[in-house]
Amino acid sequence: MSRKGNKLIKVPVGVKVTIGNNDISITGSLGNLKVNYPSDIISVAFEDDGVKVERKNSETISNIFQGTVASNLMNAIHGVSLGYTKKLKIVGVGYKAAVSGGKIEVHAGYSGSGSRKLQIPTGLKVTTPTPVEIIVNGYDKQLVGEFTAKIRDIRRPEPYKGKGIMYSNEIIVRKVGKTAEGSKGVVTK
Repeated sequence: MSRKGNKLIKVPVGVKVTIGNNDISITGSLGNLKVNYPSDIISVAFEDDGVKVERKNSETISNIFQGTVASNLMNAIHGVSLGYTKKLKIVGVGYKAAVSGGKIEVHAGYSGSGSRKLQIPTGLKVTTPTPVEIIVNGYDKQLVGEFTAKIRDIRRPEPYKGKGIMYSNEIIVRKVGKTAEGSKGVVTK
């Protein structure tokens, strides 16, 4: 039994939900999104002031899809009404980022050209309030997460010096280097 799937999904004021045959269209102040669902095992209907996702049978796969469709629908409603934000911080000498002309340019210690450029996808707003801080805003949760992960993959944080691009709330567990006192072998007689 899906806990998330059995909940009534509230639709806030200003958000329009249209249920189709195999998809649900959500329109809000920030944009439009579609959520697909298998209509042969899941039914979606309006109830009171919200939307209800129900199973058509008691098979395991319909239970899985009920929770997934309900979760995707909640994320889409939240996205078109409030949006999503992810923050990255850059740690390292000479590491920095800048946004210009629909691209983000990240300098993260690579030799040669020294920078990596990424095209900012449509529907996202990327800002750099400081050269070592990146903020990604958008209404599609999946797109915000994927693009933020692409930026982070340019230079993942490393555990010895703590340098790299990391999420603002990420905690890097630091490792002790080879020259640490505990790593030297002690010979006993």
